[in-house]
Amino acid sequence: MTEPARFDRGHTDDLMTFLAASPSPYHAVATAAERLEKAGFRQVAETDAWDGTSGGKYVLRGGAIIAWYVPEGAAPHTPFRIVGAHTDSPNLRVKPLPDSGAHGWRQVAVEIYGGPLLNSWLDRDLGIAGRLTLRDGSTRLVNVDRPLLRVPQLAIHLDRSVTADGLKLDKQRHMQPVWGLGNDVRDGDLIAFLEETAGIPAGEVTGWDLMTHSVEPPAYLGRDRELLAGPRMDNLLSVHAGTAALAAVASGASKPASIPVLAAFDHEENGSQSDTGADGPLLGNVLERSVFARGGSFEDRARAFAGTVCLSSDTGHAVHPNYAERHDPTHHPRVNGGPILKVNVNNRYATDGSGRAEFAAACERADVPFQSFVSNNSMPCGTTIGPITAARHGIRTVDIGVAILSMHSARELCGADDPFLLANALAAFLEG
Repeated sequence: MTEPARFDRGHTDDLMTFLAASPSPYHAVATAAERLEKAGFRQVAETDAWDGTSGGKYVLRGGAIIAWYVPEGAAPHTPFRIVGAHTDSPNLRVKPLPDSGAHGWRQVAVEIYGGPLLNSWLDRDLGIAGRLTLRDGSTRLVNVDRPLLRVPQLAIHLDRSVTADGLKLDKQRHMQPVWGLGNDVRDGDLIAFLEETAGIPAGEVTGWDLMTHSVEPPAYLGRDRELLAGPRMDNLLSVHAGTAALAAVASGASKPASIPVLAAFDHEENGSQSDTGADGPLLGNVLERSVFARGGSFEDRARAFAGTVCLSSDTGHAVHPNYAERHDPTHHPRVNGGPILKVNVNNRYATDGSGRAEFAAACERADVPFQSFVSNNSMPCGTTIGPITAARHGIRTVDIGVAILSMHSARELCGADDPFLLANALAAFLEG
């Protein structure tokens, strides 16, 4: 039986607001937490003892958030339904000694995070955002959302072969942005500027996790505004959809059959091996503590995990009109065609036949079309948090997402309908 659609184009409008408010993983989880708070969720500290009361709760750790909703009367062995996603995107991140420069230019020393399309960061107005750590151990978010930095491309007059041979970029020499003029490069200038911007007393910042972002806002594109261009859709599009779906299910009239969960991790783009990544213990710890807080035993934990299903939601590749030969000839996902089911028999994705059936049932209930994606056999396949989640926690996992173009660019492109189609499918899954 199909359910009435919860989300429409207004969800995509809201996605644009979410993307603009989330220039770093730390901002993304803060924005998600704020939205969950409005839906009645409350934050719990990992250092506190947890109670077994019903309702919505969430844990924040760095750039990760785990949120869950316990229905009234849920048994300790009640299984979970998890939407998994990640908060990080490839970009340029500030080094420990950020102040540099040469030949009268002041520059910021950056390191390449993940696997960005480097050319997409050239000649683009960049801001800087992230997390500052103070002497007392507290943290403050900072976001300079105006043109502050720029990675200038070499003029064609000085590289006549670039058109024929292609652009060749050295990550160390060619990707350092400029942000001013001056021959006297002083250690501490960037951090002093950010302290002033954030209203922090001078000298109080002793640690930082900072990154660049494009300051160009998300925008509808095309004659009929049927496309959406914007930054960090890989994978804040899924974080936003998962947050909206969880809030809708928690505030809905019907009680979900399982315990719905949103698990948004950091560091997917470089392997997930951190205390806030999918390959860390965070999700397992939260789920286990939820079982034990409701009076459960290890047996209840085992029963709950055995019945748990996770949808690992991440962006995937839409068929590219200029490079169709790079795709599998019989699988051509299209934008605005609905979410994609990702399959790879070598377990780069975690989907199997039973997982396909699970996702198909959720899409049917939500009256949402879906598509299938596999890689061209001659090309390597990417991966997600799906196989990691399945192997680490022993829970059934299905890899899905939204088909986009320009993945890992500073500015990506998707269909304007796909974000709300995904959100409707996720809500139906969490409620089922």
